Formats: sequence, C-alpha cells, structure tokens
Amino acid sequence: MQHIRAHVLICGGTGCKSAGSKEVQLAFSRAIEAKGLSDEVMVVETGCHGFCEHGPLVIVYPEGTFYCQVKAEDVEEIVESHLFKGRMVARLLYHEPLAQESIPNYSEINFYKKQHRLVLENCGAINPEQIEEYIAVGGYEALAKAVTTMSPEDVIEEIKKSGLRGRGGGGFPTGMKWQFAKASVSDKKYVICNADEGDPGAFMDRSVLEGDPHKILEGMAVCGYAIGADEGYIYVRAEYPLAIKRLRIAIEQAEAMGLLGENIFGSGFSFKLHIKEGAGAFVCGEETALMASIEGKRGMPRPRPPFPAVAGLWGKPTNINNVETFGNVAAIITNGADWYAGFGTEKSKGTKVFALTGKINNTGLAEVPMGITMREIIYDIGGGINGGKKFKAVQIGGPSGGCLPESMLDLSIDYDSLTAAGAMMGSGGLVVMDEDTCMVDVAKFFLNFTQSESCGKCTPCREGTKRMLEVLTRITEGQGREGDIELLEELARNIKETALCGLGQTAPNPVLSTLKYFRHEYEAHIKEKRCPAGACEKLANYEITDACKGCGLCARQCPVNAISGEVKKKHVIDVTKCIKCGACMAACPFKAITKG
Repeated sequence: MQHIRAHVLICGGTGCKSAGSKEVQLAFSRAIEAKGLSDEVMVVETGCHGFCEHGPLVIVYPEGTFYCQVKAEDVEEIVESHLFKGRMVARLLYHEPLAQESIPNYSEINFYKKQHRLVLENCGAINPEQIEEYIAVGGYEALAKAVTTMSPEDVIEEIKKSGLRGRGGGGFPTGMKWQFAKASVSDKKYVICNADEGDPGAFMDRSVLEGDPHKILEGMAVCGYAIGADEGYIYVRAEYPLAIKRLRIAIEQAEAMGLLGENIFGSGFSFKLHIKEGAGAFVCGEETALMASIEGKRGMPRPRPPFPAVAGLWGKPTNINNVETFGNVAAIITNGADWYAGFGTEKSKGTKVFALTGKINNTGLAEVPMGITMREIIYDIGGGINGGKKFKAVQIGGPSGGCLPESMLDLSIDYDSLTAAGAMMGSGGLVVMDEDTCMVDVAKFFLNFTQSESCGKCTPCREGTKRMLEVLTRITEGQGREGDIELLEELARNIKETALCGLGQTAPNPVLSTLKYFRHEYEAHIKEKRCPAGACEKLANYEITDACKGCGLCARQCPVNAISGEVKKKHVIDVTKCIKCGACMAACPFKAITKG
C-alpha cells in the first residue's frame, strides 16, 4: 500500500502558469522520480493561492513550508534538501520587505494574517480538476443537505438570514433576489452565474473558477433547487481558457457522480449546467445584456421592469448572481446563517475578495472580512506602496467606482460607507496609486474604457461619455478652459440620471470622485497649464538642475537639438524647441533633469 508522507502543492493558476509553474511541476515530477521518492511524495497542481506577486508558489506539506518565485532550476535543491534530507531551502522562503528573517509558513506572512478565506478557502489547497478532493473537504454536502432535508423556502430563508448581498457590484440582498424568482410562476426557470469579469485589474472570478470550480457549481445547484430551476448557464469570458477548461471538467465529473443532472441525491430535483463563452464586451456584465448574449443576440441592455426574476432568459424567470456570490452559498447552508452573519458589519455580512493591483508591493487576491479598513488592506496585507513612495489614492469598484484619497484610508470597507464616500464596492477591483499619478489622467483612463465599451443604445451614455472624454483629453493636453469643471459636473449628473443601464449610470463616478477629492489638480491643469504629478506629457516642463556634470549625453539623445551647453558645464533646455519626449531625462546618469 502506498504511503504518501509529503505533498508538494504547486500553484497552477493563470498568473503562476505565465511565470513558469508548469515547468516547475514537471521538474518536480522528474526529480522526485530520479530520487526514488515517487511512492512517498505526491505532486499536486492547485488553483491560485492569491500571492501573485511572488509566484510561482510551492507549498510543501505536512510542514506547510511556503516557497516563493520558484524556478525549474531550483527544484532539485528542494527535492534533495527538503524532501530527502528534511532541511528547508532558506533562500526560497518569503522575506517581509523590512524584516531580516525568512518566514517558512504562509499563515505567518502578513499578506495572509488578516485575511479570512471563505470563498477562497480551497483555492491553492486542492486540485481543482479532481472532484474527489473537493468532496474530501466537504464539497457537495450543502447540496445534499438542501435537497434532502430542507424545503426551497427553508433554503431561501437561510440565505436571507445570513445577510449575503450580491458581490457583483450592486449589493442587492441575495435571499430576496432568490425569493422573487421563486415567487414567479412558470413552467421553466433559469439560474445564471455572471462570470463576465471585465473591470481593468480584476481577476477574482477567474481565480475562483480556476481554483475551486465545484464550489460555484454547488452554489448554483442550491439556487436552482431554491427557486425551482432545472437549468443554468455560466457566462464566462472567452479570455479565460483555463477557467473554462476546469469548469468543463468539473461539470463532467459532477454529472458522472450524479451531483448534477437528473434526480440529484434521489430527491427528484434535476439540474443541468451549460457554459456560455462571452466575447469580452464589458456591457455584457449587465444582466439584461448578458441574457441577450446567451440568447444569441447582440449584448445590449433593455429597460427594467420587467426584472429577470419575472421575465429573464428567453422570457422565463431567471436568477443571476456573480461568481463570488455563489461561492458563499455552500458554506452558509452547511454552517448556518448565524455563523455567516458573524463575519462583517451589521449591514454588510461576510467577506469580500479584492484584486490588489497598481503601485502596491503585494499584488494578488485578498479575502477580508467586511468592515476592515482600506489602510489595513493596502499596508498590512498589500505591503504598502512600491519604492517607498507616498500613497495618493485608491480606485475601488473598477470603472464604475471612485477614487478615494489618503484621508479616507481609515474608511470601513462596506457597501454603505463606500457609497457615501462617492465610490462603490463593485466586483472587487482595487487599484492603488502613488504620488506620481495624475488624477485627471486616471479619470480620463477609466472614462475612455467605459466610453469605448458603451453599447451605444442610449444617447446619454453613447454621447455624454464621449463629450466628457473630449473635455478630459483637452484638459490633460493643456487646452483646458474656464468652465470645463462645471461642464464635466453637469454632464456627469445628466448621464447618471438618464442612462439606460448600470454601466452608463456609473460611468461618471471616477470623474466625480476625482473632482470631489482632487479638484485642485483639475484647476492646476486648466489655470496654470501644469500637471502637479508631472504625468501629462504635454504639460510637462523639463529642467536641468545644478547636478548636471556637462557630460552631453542628454544633448546627444535629444531628437530636436533643444539642449545646449559646453562640456563639463551645466546644460540648458530651450523650451520653445522641446517636444517633451523625455529622452534626455532617461539618458542622464546623474538624475540632473527633473520633470514638473
């Protein structure tokens, strides 16, 4: 009988795969076989563990030793030293940025200490392509409990009591949404999982689908039982090939075991699941546009009411939740509503998964209890700002969210607090910005995204965002005019009040929030023709300081001969000739050229 004494878990999420984790996995298999350890050590490919900045990640159990940035050429040393001789490879352990000592166990790393992983609990811990591993950690127990011991009404009541709110952005109470769909009388109903994750910098849904697909299938099946649906769709971006592959495997495995399909657990409840690959249109994250896309139509929103719970997919009652929302369902049914309601705040229960990106040391996925502060996420979990620079702002909620300044760092992360501050929870994108970021340029970036992703159906969104983008472009190019700020505010209000769907109604949020907290930067651009962050090239002014050694490198790199000066004497820039390309600044070895 084979006796496994050690497991080597290798992150097989998209991030680590792109960094070479597959080569690491193959190297482990070869080295373990060569050392004669194949009967003692098992290599397991898992989903994303969240600490993306330091991948590829390898965890060796039973010790739980956490190795970072492992390369294929490191593998033989790990096998020889750790698996054969029992000695950790210290150079591959994680080091906190300011700490001298290495940290062998991932649970002691600051990135994980303040997390509470409910949705992500299995990601990085099990093989997502083996249903037996999901079952071994309690998988499908919630579905069994629901369909064999609870009525549909009992299930909905449990979800309502838990306080779970939709994690897709709006934060609507999930149990109430299910109740509306249950109350609709129809011969056919549908469940849809919205995995059309389109926010720039967001990768929460992708990681969950790659790392724990069965959890989402189970949550959808419980929902189907609760509302009386026998069929469901997972609408996932075609740009997520690994997630789609693992979803297909998971569905096939669940059907083979009778956990999906006909007469589940002998209860008479049947549930069939399909995968619909989206073409990448951001607007298809809006539920009515998403349903149109599934139906084979162009993804464009329609007016509501009727709401999907009454007339959704093919005119039938439909319940739509996103990946993270369904990811909470099994735990609530298994452990009870009171257990779940013990996490978070009074009106925002449970946890929230955030994708940390931007000018932050620890990029990756973090799942935290509702009510944690922004400061804790950015500094305690995220490790602070890159290069020791000063924090300036954080964009939360993606293109539909808002930019919050340093004064809001101690804001509680919950639905109501964020809305009151001019932002929103959104799906969980969190982009950190430092002192070198121009907030006018940030507003332009997000508005450019939403404008280009507008379906064009309604005039406020189609034309209003275009006009706002024109004004912002003009401001960042040094052509801002008096009255531009007031024009932006007027356009923003009109779009929010009259756009057809959530994409248009929230499109002005980045502009409004930056105007609220960084109005002085807009005024500097317009009145002084100056970008305080030095980020807008057409407003940049290059100057040679007294640190100049007169080496002449800058002059030789200037494409328009705007720099002059004698050898070993301070050079000067002719501002009338300078095209502000930055070539001189990049060439100067003495950092004697500044941009302001």
